[in-house]
Amino acid sequence: MSLSCFDLGERMLSVSEAQRHLEGLVSAPLATELCPLAELPGRILAEAIHSPIDVPQNTNAAMDGIALAWPAPSAELSLVGSVLAGSRAERSLDAGEAVTITTGAPLPRGADTVIMQEQLIFPGEGRVGITRSETVRRGQHVRQAGEDVARDSQALAAGTRLGPAQLGLLASLGVTEARVHRRPRVAIFSSGDEVTAPGEPLPAAGIYDANRYSLRGLLDGLGCEVIDLGILPDDREAIAGALARAAEEADMVITSGGVSVGRADWIKAALGEVGELGFWRIAMRPGRPLACGWLGEGRIPFFGLPGNPVAVMVTFLQFVQPVLRRLMGQPDWQPRRLTALAAEPLRSRAGRVDYLRGSYHSDRQGRLWVTPTGRQGSGILTSMVLADCLIEVAAECEGVAEGEPVTLQLLNDFS
Repeated sequence: MSLSCFDLGERMLSVSEAQRHLEGLVSAPLATELCPLAELPGRILAEAIHSPIDVPQNTNAAMDGIALAWPAPSAELSLVGSVLAGSRAERSLDAGEAVTITTGAPLPRGADTVIMQEQLIFPGEGRVGITRSETVRRGQHVRQAGEDVARDSQALAAGTRLGPAQLGLLASLGVTEARVHRRPRVAIFSSGDEVTAPGEPLPAAGIYDANRYSLRGLLDGLGCEVIDLGILPDDREAIAGALARAAEEADMVITSGGVSVGRADWIKAALGEVGELGFWRIAMRPGRPLACGWLGEGRIPFFGLPGNPVAVMVTFLQFVQPVLRRLMGQPDWQPRRLTALAAEPLRSRAGRVDYLRGSYHSDRQGRLWVTPTGRQGSGILTSMVLADCLIEVAAECEGVAEGEPVTLQLLNDFS
């Protein structure tokens, strides 16, 4: 596939146009591998899981109490045994008979109702009575076999990210391994003569490298394998060589800095030597400059993100994450969005999408409200530290009045 779909010159693209063109970067997800249950957290299923059993396996009691056959008599019943979790009754129940039963224990044949312990009285040995019998309903406090997952039904679809609940479900089915997509290997480096690694003396005109560590956190959260290539100087040959080497061992390469129109911005020029470039100016804030393309003969996806730290995180979430999700086997993934009311007026400019950092809460009526997290400059990382969402202000808006609805995109959404 060529980059002809990206041959858009210097025309400013909308966010949706840029996201649509990105779909051509990845033609297929990564290869699959079979992994044991203990190694599955955070992985993406490559094949659907069908249940080999009913869950629960037996119709069982949801409460401690007695099991009986409906109708429950108003008089006393005969206690003819007990059933504990992990055991099974030897005989069926006849009318007027009951067994004591614990939560999770299989119901005896003939039983269809459980009365909880708190409604029972024991007038004598081998006898049990029911208080408030008018409240008893047939089938109460009973979990039917297969009511959670029926045998042979689909338990989890391909493309499911395996979190705590999904792992528990697999274990409840007796599944010991699953086929998942390989973790993406992502190479990252920062560029710029002014960029200094944490721990090194900070030059008078230098800045510490925050971007690699923000990117590492985002990539770790998605379950990627990170190849950290450090900091590269503003040197075209050094950057071209680093890009070529990274393309040989990574499934994606991400840089930060060096993609604007400054004289010392070499990423775009270096990319032209070792790959193909589609350069966008995107109508958004923060993060307008973004280089995108392929590297090497393997056509490895490449993203050259802006240099400002907030812009790095915002552009990663809007553009890089969807491509990574396709590599990981989630082609239709979209970030979760909520609607909230602006707790204060929001400044914006028509013709671009603004991504403001915000914090949301609900009031006593259950309505969501969102408040910006202070100053919104693209270099102010504290605005991200305090945020739990991005406030999307649409391109057609010239601002948002207090109390008007806005769209929220949740941060730390790794579902």
